[in-house]
Amino acid sequence: MSSLFEVEVRPAAADHWSYWWVEIGERIAAAFLVALLIPVLLILWVLILALSGRTPLIAHRRVGQGGLELWVFKFRTMWDGPKKWMLTPFWLERIDDEDGPDLKGPDDRRVASRFARFCRHHSLDELPQLVQVVLGQMSLVGPRPVTVSELDRIYGSEAVEIIQCRPGISGLWQVSGRSRLSLAQRCRLDLELVRGRSAKLYFSLVLRTLREVVVGNGAW
Repeated sequence: MSSLFEVEVRPAAADHWSYWWVEIGERIAAAFLVALLIPVLLILWVLILALSGRTPLIAHRRVGQGGLELWVFKFRTMWDGPKKWMLTPFWLERIDDEDGPDLKGPDDRRVASRFARFCRHHSLDELPQLVQVVLGQMSLVGPRPVTVSELDRIYGSEAVEIIQCRPGISGLWQVSGRSRLSLAQRCRLDLELVRGRSAKLYFSLVLRTLREVVVGNGAW
C-alpha cells in the first residue's frame, strides 16, 4: 500500500476512547455482519451484474489513515450506456475518481435503474466496506474517506487531523444530512467527530446509522 502523504499516526491522540478495544470490537462485529449478510451480498452481486453488464464490485481510490493509499470497495450503482459484458479480472474495476461527490446529484443519469437508486438510498452499495473493517483498513465510525484533491480543497490545513484516523463507513456527516450538506458543513462535522470522539458519541452514531440505513435520508 503506497503512501500519499508523510504523516505520523498517533493513535492515542487520534482516538479519545480506548482505541484498541474499539478496533477489536469493530473487526469482530464486521466479520459477524459479513457472515450474516452473505446471501444479501450474493443477491446484490448477481442483480447488479445482470442490470449493468459490468463488474458488480468497484474500488475508489481514497486517502486512508496516515496518508496511505486506500481503495474503498463499493457495489456498482452507476453505469452509462448499454450492457457491455466486459468483466475485468476478479470482477473488480478500480476507479480513480478525484471529483468525489461534486458531480453526483439526485437526478444523476448514471444511476440507471430503480434498483440502483434503492441501493444508494439505503447504503447497500457500501456493504463491501465491512470487509475492509475486518482487515483494519476502515472503521465502522470515522471521517468519510476522501480523495487527495478533496483532502486539500475541503480540509486545507486541517487535513492532517482527518487522516490521523481510519476512514469510517459512517460518521457525523453520514447521519446528519449526507449529500444535502455543503462541503463546509461536511468539513465541520468530520472535524467535530475527530476532535470530540468518545464512547458515548461512538455508540450514538452506530444507532443513528441503523436508523439512516432504514430511512435513507439525504442519500442519492
